Amino acid sequence: MIIMVCHAPLENLVRHMFTKIGSLAAVAMLAFTAAPQAQATQHGDGAQRTAAVAPAYFEMTDITRSRFVVKLVKEREIQHARDLVSGATEEEQHVVGRLIKRPAAYNPGWSFHYDPETVHFFDYAIEVCDATLPYVEDHLDEAGGAFLPGLYFCPWTSRLVREVPAP
Repeated sequence: MIIMVCHAPLENLVRHMFTKIGSLAAVAMLAFTAAPQAQATQHGDGAQRTAAVAPAYFEMTDITRSRFVVKLVKEREIQHARDLVSGATEEEQHVVGRLIKRPAAYNPGWSFHYDPETVHFFDYAIEVCDATLPYVEDHLDEAGGAFLPGLYFCPWTSRLVREVPAP
């Protein structure tokens, strides 16, 4: 008599568990690396005030040559974006941030936009947040789960091409 023990259900459970742990670790790394930097503050009369920065808008493209507008609200990111567009720097040339699943008036034709408070720039990022603009549009209902965990989007082929006027 031969008794066979099947380990497939256990293997599937372990594989599923490691996939979930890996996804959670990736989201944690994204949240840590893309966490908003502290806003500049001014001290006066014992109170703390946030320095006001006028938003700036930049057109971005990716490998598909799709065009997408990114709103920047942080002084460091605005200056870095201007340096990228002018050619003053080639460092951290790709865009990363958290998506908001609704259209923005300044970004017609798309059903999503970046949360301006979360936008930063990077040289290298993990694969779990990479996608093209049209793919995100076509799979927006899946974003935030296994696809673009935490709604962080970091298209590896993203490039700013120009600053555009405020709407």
